[in-house]
Amino acid sequence: MIRIRHIAGDRAGKGSYWNFSTGERITMSAEGSLPGREETVYYKANPFVILAAAPALGLIYAVFLPFIGIAILLRVAVAKMFGGTAEGLSRVATFNWNPSAAYLAGRRQKKAAKEGTAPKDEGGPDPD
Repeated sequence: MIRIRHIAGDRAGKGSYWNFSTGERITMSAEGSLPGREETVYYKANPFVILAAAPALGLIYAVFLPFIGIAILLRVAVAKMFGGTAEGLSRVATFNWNPSAAYLAGRRQKKAAKEGTAPKDEGGPDPD
């Protein structure tokens, strides 16, 4: 029986061995042991078999893509219907600061109102 799955350190014959988790390909020109740690798994396959599997895997992805989209839409709908309570609670638990907003206006005006004077403009020459 032909053995397809090999573990690092096993005696392996001549051929190409693929590690699908890292994408690494080892070519053995003579019989020897496969490199790597004990948990590294190699599969012996002809490069043409691997290339022929790519369109089949792409087709499977294309077939299931609409179902993935439907699942995402359902999740968003459920979050909109039942997530209002959780969102309200999360606002209570967080501080009220928006890092993308610039609060540049108002500091001088608030300070001037506190002192009872008019805010002065430091941006350019005096028009008087």
